[in-house]
Amino acid sequence: MSKIQAVDLFCGAGGLSYGLKKAGIEIRAGIDLDPACCFPFERNIKASFIEEDVGSLDGNTVQELFDDEGIRVLAGCAPCQPFSRYTTGKGTGDERWQLLLDFLRIVDEIRPEIVTLENVPGLSRLALWKHFVSSLETSGYHVVWDVLNTAHYGVPQNRNRLVLMASRLGKIEMPKRHSGRSRTVWSCIGNLPPVSAGSSNDDDPLHRSRALTPINVARIKASRPAGTWREWPEEMRVACHQSERGRTYPSVYGRMSWSQPSPTITTQFYGFGNGRFGHPEQDRALTLREGAMLQSFPKTFEFVPRGQSVSFREIGRLIGNAVPPALGRAIGQAIIRHVIAASSASA
Repeated sequence: MSKIQAVDLFCGAGGLSYGLKKAGIEIRAGIDLDPACCFPFERNIKASFIEEDVGSLDGNTVQELFDDEGIRVLAGCAPCQPFSRYTTGKGTGDERWQLLLDFLRIVDEIRPEIVTLENVPGLSRLALWKHFVSSLETSGYHVVWDVLNTAHYGVPQNRNRLVLMASRLGKIEMPKRHSGRSRTVWSCIGNLPPVSAGSSNDDDPLHRSRALTPINVARIKASRPAGTWREWPEEMRVACHQSERGRTYPSVYGRMSWSQPSPTITTQFYGFGNGRFGHPEQDRALTLREGAMLQSFPKTFEFVPRGQSVSFREIGRLIGNAVPPALGRAIGQAIIRHVIAASSASA
């Protein structure tokens, strides 16, 4: 079988690349505009990070990152905020809409053997997506795509993501679901040492929890796993929840359940009031390490150099925006199965 190599556009901290590498694909480089991604990508992926705007990236630059021989995979996850359900009804003025077309432009310029893209499900409802898919098909790619729940692919988290696979080698299949039950919060973070709100573990600076105000301490003490704020005493409730609209948002200020996958890990998972991000039994929100592990990053994954100050906002953004590595691995395994099948067919 030919060597399979990938370049990861919009690579972020390297979740997709880490998963592809674990599957057996060589990562040639990651490209992203965010300088905070450089350390985690190069440290954990052991590949070059290029700080550049994909919108101004030339296809020849990408082509030069590949070896002359082998199967080329162009992978990526264009920033998803323009395609989320909160923004898709607000017009197309956001310049980040263009990034998906820039990804397509680079595909046209270098014509890699395989293309894979991951994004939010809302993108699939747009005319832009239909244009993207039809353009690949017109260029000779066999295209499949679907909305996948990452909990079915080894991620201990309910997170629906749009995944596309396209190949010029022949028909390609979507990643295979894992057999058996989904991983739970307990199976992922149940053995981590306890920490209190506002403190961190001495051995792992990312196992750090944000401090809580006295009222939020009382609120989390009054919360049960998988419960809602509706079970609190009236005087504890947040003012916005008293409105008719506020009553329809029960999944904030809640605890996770040990026996279930976690809810979607967002960029603000470290805040108790930002979702169901309360620890199942400790009176605090998730630590940064717990959020990363629920995204399926290994416990050893490094996001900042040792000794550097830990920013909840910056690291939370890197973790929440990442492609879960376990999903990336499933994508990589699907690519390898496809290349083996295509090689056998042509032998």
